Amino acid sequence: MGIIIAIIIGGIIGWLASIVMRTDAQQGILLNIVVGIVGSFIGNLVGGLFGSGATLTTLSVVGLFWSFVGAIILLAIVNLIRRGSVR
Repeated sequence: MGIIIAIIIGGIIGWLASIVMRTDAQQGILLNIVVGIVGSFIGNLVGGLFGSGATLTTLSVVGLFWSFVGAIILLAIVNLIRRGSVR
């Protein structure tokens, strides 16, 4: 059941991050899920550096925030590599 929740939350986080980074028209639902899940790992690593990372066993507002930040960081890196600019 945890994997299904991770996919749903990852899809929502990836979709919101793609709207913020203006890449929503370029990617579908599958890529939104991947961006959300990979962004969660990146965000929790960055959050751990600041002492406020989240765990995978609990669903918290801090964890969702860092997942969103990680997804934005991931999309910024992809845009930088693909286009040469962050946006």
